[in-house]
Amino acid sequence: MFRSLLRLQTTSVDSLAIGQRRVHGRVVIAHTVAVIALVLVGLASILVGASGLDPVTVIGAIFHYDPQSTADLIVVQKRLPRTLVGLLVGCALGLAGAVAQGLTRNPIADPGLLGVSYGASLAVVLGTSITGAMALSGYVWFAFLGAAIASVVVFAIASLGREGATPVKLVLVGAAVSAACGSIITAILLTSRAALDTMRFWQVGAIAGRGYDVFWQMLPAVVLGVVLALLLGRQLNGLSLGDDVARGLGQRVGLTRVIGATAIVLLCGAATAAAGPIVFVGLAVPHIARAFVGPDYRRVITFSALVGPIVILGCDIIGRLVAAPGELEVGIVTAFVGAPFFIAMVRRRKLPSL
Repeated sequence: MFRSLLRLQTTSVDSLAIGQRRVHGRVVIAHTVAVIALVLVGLASILVGASGLDPVTVIGAIFHYDPQSTADLIVVQKRLPRTLVGLLVGCALGLAGAVAQGLTRNPIADPGLLGVSYGASLAVVLGTSITGAMALSGYVWFAFLGAAIASVVVFAIASLGREGATPVKLVLVGAAVSAACGSIITAILLTSRAALDTMRFWQVGAIAGRGYDVFWQMLPAVVLGVVLALLLGRQLNGLSLGDDVARGLGQRVGLTRVIGATAIVLLCGAATAAAGPIVFVGLAVPHIARAFVGPDYRRVITFSALVGPIVILGCDIIGRLVAAPGELEVGIVTAFVGAPFFIAMVRRRKLPSL
């Protein structure tokens, strides 16, 4: 009897170990494929465009830049900074979406639902109408500041009361702040021609025309946000079991939400400031990540950081190909691609509860 129980226990432990090795192997393969796909889509982003360039010309332009060469100017001054900005924007939106869904335990939560996008939009409209700044480098910081203020306001209001900032209160307050910001934006646009012109260009969501100045401006915020997001994997796993269980495991739920909200502000604020409000990326990327690496947030977060840039750069390439010799902005393409994808997920009941 004792030997039978011991044999059964040993078999169970072996089966568990085999299962863990299989999951680990699948996660490693998924990350490896994602890294290879990211490199390929990054190279395609530099190669594809209205001017056809071969790989030799592109490599020569990067390593032996000649400012007198038109091809070198296209590669180094246009496509390379556009690709770098796309990498940062995709990484930031993918991570911000994963953290937002983990914090709120809401599978349809994204940074836009927490008021970040509308806060950035309102700040751009106010900044351009007051200062007259028309260049992107002139109002990029307005967008970042607006995203940060909106997030702080949402979290502060949601924290009022005995229960603190619960997932439901965060979403409701975020929706209310977004609606209020939208009303103010409409009122200002009706009276300011300069703000209307700027808003039409920025609100569509694009990485075209972004230079190295935008990349360097957003880089510190994205790096800090990535570090905070990567530190939250274990805490988000605890929150997915409920606040009471997380507290029982020794986690400080309030501190986790503060750090998570800070990461969202830094990531989504920088991405929105640089590229405008781009929809569906923060919403869909975490679900794509779960489909490949499972529900563990330590894996979801790292995989989302890889999938986000692939989605942004892939949609940007599609926009250049379907409208050649012109192009569609990436914000339009993500909406076209993201909406059917998300509807299909819902209809097939692949949308998990968090």
